[in-house]
Amino acid sequence: MRLQAFFPARKLSPKRKLFYRGAGFTLIELMIVVAIIAIIVTLGLPVYNNYTIRAKISEGLSVANAAKSAVATTCQEDPTITALTSAKAGYEFNNATQYVASVVITGDCTTAIISVQTQTTGAAPDPMLTITGELKQGHIDFSCVSTGPNRHVPEMCRS
Repeated sequence: MRLQAFFPARKLSPKRKLFYRGAGFTLIELMIVVAIIAIIVTLGLPVYNNYTIRAKISEGLSVANAAKSAVATTCQEDPTITALTSAKAGYEFNNATQYVASVVITGDCTTAIISVQTQTTGAAPDPMLTITGELKQGHIDFSCVSTGPNRHVPEMCRS
């Protein structure tokens, strides 16, 4: 059986010729689309980079939550501690994570200080988060400051 039986040769009417001739995109249209995509990527890439750096630094705050709990528990049990350390608070940070180098507890129970040193976050230099806890009427209020620029640190640590 011949192939022409399934696909007979036929002539296109003038209307169909115009339809087929207009199908597809011109080079100018494709270049405009590529230019628009390039502009969107150029504007979006720095925002995305800042977002990923902020997410990496936020890991330090999440790791520090255990230290905050240890400080709060220790200082509520004995608010007279004057030389607070990680050992006295019952907190250990032995294994550095990919983005957190160290967590250190210092100060006393009236003003406890938790220092979180970040690493390999993409920020230059890697910021240090300092979480300060103040003992007030039986509970501790924590606040955070950072050495990094505001665009790279989580909102609670911005100055």
